[in-house]
Amino acid sequence: MEEKKIDLNSIIGFVLIFGILIWIMYQNQPSDKEIAAEKAKKELIAKQEAQAKADKTKTAVLPVAAAATPGDTVQLAQLQKTLGGFAYSATLPSAKEGFTTIENEKIKLKIANKGGYIVEATLKEFKKFEKNSGQLVELIKDNNANLNIQLQTADNRTLNSKDLFFEPTLTKNGADQILTMRLKAGANEYLEYKYVLKPNDYLVGFDVRSQGLNKVLNTGKPLDLQWDLKTYRNEKSISYENRYAEIYYEHEDGKINYAGLGKHEEETVEKVSFIAYKQHFFTSILVTDKPFTTSKLESTNLVNDEKIDTVFTKQFKTNVPLAFSNGEIDYKMQWYFGPADYKVLKSYDKNFQKIIPLGWGIFGWINRLIFIPLFGFLSSTIGLSLGIAIIIFTIIIKLAMSPITYKSFLSQAKMKVLRPEITELGEKFKKDPMKKQQETMKLYNKAGVNPMAGCIPALIQLPFMYASFQFFPSAFELRQKGFLWADDLSSFDSVVKLPFHIPLYGDHISLFPILAAIAIFFYMKMTSGDQQMAAPQQEGMPDMAKMMKIMIYVSPLMMLIFFNSYGAGLSLYNFISNLITIGIMYVIKNYIVDSDKIHAQIQENKLKEPKKQSKFQQRLQEVMEQQEAAKAQNKKK
Repeated sequence: MEEKKIDLNSIIGFVLIFGILIWIMYQNQPSDKEIAAEKAKKELIAKQEAQAKADKTKTAVLPVAAAATPGDTVQLAQLQKTLGGFAYSATLPSAKEGFTTIENEKIKLKIANKGGYIVEATLKEFKKFEKNSGQLVELIKDNNANLNIQLQTADNRTLNSKDLFFEPTLTKNGADQILTMRLKAGANEYLEYKYVLKPNDYLVGFDVRSQGLNKVLNTGKPLDLQWDLKTYRNEKSISYENRYAEIYYEHEDGKINYAGLGKHEEETVEKVSFIAYKQHFFTSILVTDKPFTTSKLESTNLVNDEKIDTVFTKQFKTNVPLAFSNGEIDYKMQWYFGPADYKVLKSYDKNFQKIIPLGWGIFGWINRLIFIPLFGFLSSTIGLSLGIAIIIFTIIIKLAMSPITYKSFLSQAKMKVLRPEITELGEKFKKDPMKKQQETMKLYNKAGVNPMAGCIPALIQLPFMYASFQFFPSAFELRQKGFLWADDLSSFDSVVKLPFHIPLYGDHISLFPILAAIAIFFYMKMTSGDQQMAAPQQEGMPDMAKMMKIMIYVSPLMMLIFFNSYGAGLSLYNFISNLITIGIMYVIKNYIVDSDKIHAQIQENKLKEPKKQSKFQQRLQEVMEQQEAAKAQNKKK
């Protein structure tokens, strides 16, 4: 290979280019005069911005200054240019950045003079992230929420209530605290928010009404009420929490629905009686006595990257019309700020509990009629620790299902006994699959064996399995309750923190999913052989033996991957459930089901007159006979 030589012309070219670049940079460097001029320009811009900010601040506090002289007609006239009829509210002593706090044993609410709405909502009994975090759950704080009524005035102005000052008055009626916030257009003309907080309650009365504003506001069309909330993260896993954060609403007929999930969803619905901004374990609900005619709902996912987006989960927005009646607004509403706990929500008798996702149809019935009462009895009435309650709960469910497990295994044992004869039929009618099927059905009928008997018990168990996948993530009782190494059964039980992130798996290793995966592996290993023996390969059908061999490894792997970031309570349930099933199957196989007796019984059945076929078997037999006849007819042609 020829050695590369240094090209002198190339070196000279690079030097010249470098020199030209230096010369250009030097020529374009600003002079001292230009630098001074640029500096002066920046200082002037900064001065102008500061002055504009000061003017804005001065404008904002102008109503406060006017409060010292409420009778000053000149000042009032100036305010009327921007605020119209509501200039009066800006001349009152309350026209300043003040707050009023009302609280009971459960919640603490802070209401601002400006806007008259709740700027802080703290739940006093619950901690965020973990049990001993020292931080209370705050559903509203630091301007993450907004309540605004867009006011269309008679003189064609558009004002926002959130920008105007309300006058607060705090009174008591027995143990009830009553806070009225009035946006005044005169001494007896106002828009009023009335908050009523009872002792030991999450529900807050919220009446919105107007008085004497029929000449101030344009009453020809409804007022738009806007409610926005950016939901704070409150749990250990933001991705798991975000999965259960969504908008629910109730139709006038009592039917509950939710806005679509996705990155950004918008929906307009009619006749809505309540709107719930549901987080995983907490919720904010606005309920009205007379349904909103239309409600525009909007949901935006704020978690694009769970390593970066760690503060908020969703952005919820609602726009509803408040209709005038006889020239005035009058709505009796309520706020709920509290836990998304099925029992607590149900106690209000307002269908709130239906926002808990327990599954549709039979899955929801199983959860409401069996799982919730049974688990509530074990955890609350008896007072067991939550981990022990899950174990006993699982044992009871599995024992109740054991007769079905027995039926399934018995059917497999019968099919296993018949397998040699079915295989013999397969060899005999290898070239005639239709005849093979007919003879096989005759054998089943003669032996008194139903090939579907093993499938039906398994299908009966499926709804209970799916119901558990809905129940445990929604069980508020598990939140921040520990068991063994898991410090929170409602979240993942991390035992190892990984220095990297594995797609679909996460950056930690949870132990309960590993145990559940091992249990599933041994359970499938234990039962797959019997299932393969019980179900001979049918011509034209998938090879079930190969599929079962694959599933033995795929099922545990799926448990490891998808359950690593799920709540530990669900993984514990699956681990115990499979352990118990293995035990039940072992007892049935070795001590209850006797293959020799089954074989003798089948042989005895063959000597008897065949049982009358079921309608399904008759129909299947007819279809096969029709196909056989059609096949014979085609051969003649």
